[in-house]
Amino acid sequence: MIRLSNVTKYFKDQCVLDSLSLQIQKGKTTVIIGKSGGGKSVLLKHMIGLIKPDEGEILVDGMNIVPLEGKEINELRKKFGMLFQNAALFDSMNVGENVAFPLREHTRLKESEIKEKVARTLKLVGLPGSQEKLPSQLSGGMRKRVGLARAIIMDPEIILYDEPTTGLDPIMTDVIDNLIIDTQKKLGVTCVVISHDIDATFKVAHNLAMLHDGKIIAFGEARAMRECKDPAFQQFIEGRAEGPIKLV
Repeated sequence: MIRLSNVTKYFKDQCVLDSLSLQIQKGKTTVIIGKSGGGKSVLLKHMIGLIKPDEGEILVDGMNIVPLEGKEINELRKKFGMLFQNAALFDSMNVGENVAFPLREHTRLKESEIKEKVARTLKLVGLPGSQEKLPSQLSGGMRKRVGLARAIIMDPEIILYDEPTTGLDPIMTDVIDNLIIDTQKKLGVTCVVISHDIDATFKVAHNLAMLHDGKIIAFGEARAMRECKDPAFQQFIEGRAEGPIKLV
């Protein structure tokens, strides 16, 4: 569904992505792990065209998105839904208005149809009847679920999750993990998840990739990846300070 080939990105003199190649399988969940500040979110933003590479090719459903501009890239982005780290809700809008926002911006649905779809989507993420609540009245986990509802309201083919469980307690983390799994199964979408949570990673992933020093150093089916012998990969999943991954 997504293929990155020899993607390189510099910010000033810092190489964040270094001739990186990665394939995201259609209809599966791929989790990308790696240390903080290692370029995972930058990689995610390349997939949706928010950042352009200095070199390389990015194919989404067979189309090279690198040269796309304006209306073309905006049309391409309709294939995507994205759940940001902090859910990125509009504080001045209630839950229903937040979830309905993409429909009002990009469709000509009648107001009755929008309200019906919002209600159906909120039920899907476990928040039925919450339309009138404000973001300030929601817990962190509820905000993430509203963000997910907004991400899927346009029936995307691809959902991107940028550290969806950051800042949540273990119980709510498990709720969100189950929601990612259930949403993928019910909608049949392709998912890309950025995560630091090793338990969650192995729970939700069909495929697992590790980003280190600007490259994908390990990739494979999640259930087989615990046997991966790469020392940096093993250091990361074991949470050890000693190893090839430096602390600074």
